Amino acid sequence: MIRFICIVIFVVLFLIITAPVRLVMWLLHKSSPQTSDICSLRIVQWAFKLILRITGVRTTVIGEENVPDEPVLFIGNHRSYFDILLTYSRCRRPTGYVAKKEMEKYPGLSSWMRRLHCLFLDRKDPKEGLKMILQAIDYVKNGISICIFPEGTRNPGEELSMLPFRDGALKIATKSGCAIVPVSMNNTAEIFENHLPKIRKTHVVIEYGKPIYPDQLDKDTKRHIGEYVEKVISDTIHKNAELV
Repeated sequence: MIRFICIVIFVVLFLIITAPVRLVMWLLHKSSPQTSDICSLRIVQWAFKLILRITGVRTTVIGEENVPDEPVLFIGNHRSYFDILLTYSRCRRPTGYVAKKEMEKYPGLSSWMRRLHCLFLDRKDPKEGLKMILQAIDYVKNGISICIFPEGTRNPGEELSMLPFRDGALKIATKSGCAIVPVSMNNTAEIFENHLPKIRKTHVVIEYGKPIYPDQLDKDTKRHIGEYVEKVISDTIHKNAELV
């Protein structure tokens, strides 16, 4: 419980103290967008790494060398709020995450998210979903990676289970031509969700799969690319279960 309280206090202080920093980043973006993006990325990564240190989480990372130095679409399984911290703290280049629209209700947090090219998805409005995909494609074409969890929400089921992927997310890659990088995570729910509101020290495993280029797939696989990527991640989390 102490760890949870410490993290809440830190997040509140971070959002208050960095309010003027967001203004500086906004001004900097007008003259040097790339510098602003990198500075914003490093500031938030520092905060995320500190939060992870407070949790006491121990991370085993496999295959990080598989991530190409180019804008990609990260696709991952999703069981914990900490999935975002664990993966974003490792991004080497500006990366926007797709988040539920309800996150816009938190002013300081949503301001940082916009600064980091995050996209807000209204799951109840298909037209807004299409706009989000088009915006994500535009980001990729401009050098910004995108990360999305195609299960659509956190999976509260058994550790090695996955919810069906929503294929719409994969259009970001098929329409932009970027690589898909599967991100498979084991045991992340054990940090927090499995015993709310306590945060416990635990060991998680993250594996970055080899990049998948849609244009290099055969027609049938490309037509069912969501199922293909889902199987890659499912096979990986089952393989890595013994490492936890």
